Amino acid sequence: MASMNLNRVYISTKARNNHYILAEFKPDDAFYACFDSSSACYERLSRQLFALCDEYELHNVHVIANDKLPVVRYHDEAYTMQTEKQILFFYNPKFHEAHQTYLNDGYQARKIRLLFLATGNELRANAATFHSKVKKVLDALKEGFSPIEPQFRVRDHQHLTYDLFAKAKGDKESYGYKLRALYPRYQARNCTLPEEYSEMTYATFNIPVSRAIKTEFQSQMRPSDYGQFYRTLEDAFLSSCADKQLNMVAMVADGRLPIVRSAKIDKSDTNRELQKLSFDTGSGDNQIYSLFNEANLVDTIRFVIVANDKDKKDMGYGRFMNHVETAIKRFVAQLPVNVEKQDINVRFFQHISYDY
Repeated sequence: MASMNLNRVYISTKARNNHYILAEFKPDDAFYACFDSSSACYERLSRQLFALCDEYELHNVHVIANDKLPVVRYHDEAYTMQTEKQILFFYNPKFHEAHQTYLNDGYQARKIRLLFLATGNELRANAATFHSKVKKVLDALKEGFSPIEPQFRVRDHQHLTYDLFAKAKGDKESYGYKLRALYPRYQARNCTLPEEYSEMTYATFNIPVSRAIKTEFQSQMRPSDYGQFYRTLEDAFLSSCADKQLNMVAMVADGRLPIVRSAKIDKSDTNRELQKLSFDTGSGDNQIYSLFNEANLVDTIRFVIVANDKDKKDMGYGRFMNHVETAIKRFVAQLPVNVEKQDINVRFFQHISYDY
């Protein structure tokens, strides 16, 4: 029984689930040439897609044709916010439904993204069914666009978000998760995936630079010189991770949102809003990103801990997440954080992608 417990991570029953699938393709000149205009292309694509989604009971689906990256988060109220590089979707899977198209007048997208948001209850239990429905929609959509059928890159994203210190706030109820890898979970539920695929599993958490932190570290903060402060937090974070043999990590304190990718597919890159971090999960080498601008003090410092191939157990990623939780707790213990009042939200990510 003790061995079984090591392979489970006990998470508050108030944890929030998100599940979405992004199917994207790059339309070439031949594809656009089949339509009177790019807007006519998006209108036909949206019309056919939404009709198919009604047929297969997919109730929250969006067409993104303005080359912005979708970011999905849980929220009790449904709303969408756009920046120059991102579209942020906030929704509650239990209640919110929508079919929308996002484009810029006269703009021809380099990449068209179809975003499928899971709805209903028990998202993890129903994940394979949701994925199967999306595949059926994509099959029908490709057939409807023959002979110029698009070639999709399918990216399945699942998040589990919870306050690491929920018990300190009186929340005593928890559930033991094994956190099985997506591929065997889907195969066991008759959702067939290609043999060639990419998989990423990781956890993130944020530390707001609060008044208490500024006071505690004021001797390390000078106008336009916050390097010593950042390096102190970097050392504490890396030391906490090293104690649990977590060697693929990142600290991002430059105001950008970290996006984790496989080094086999994407190279690290950056723009004004996003920081793409590429990791080779098959390598045993340390892979560490520490990104900050000594001249600027950010509001929030973001941290990433990535699982390597050795962390992928038959039982799941429960052992990995137990190590992650221990590392975060050791790190937070070195900061002036009141865990009885302040949430430290951990987000556990599982991604799988393939060409379709």
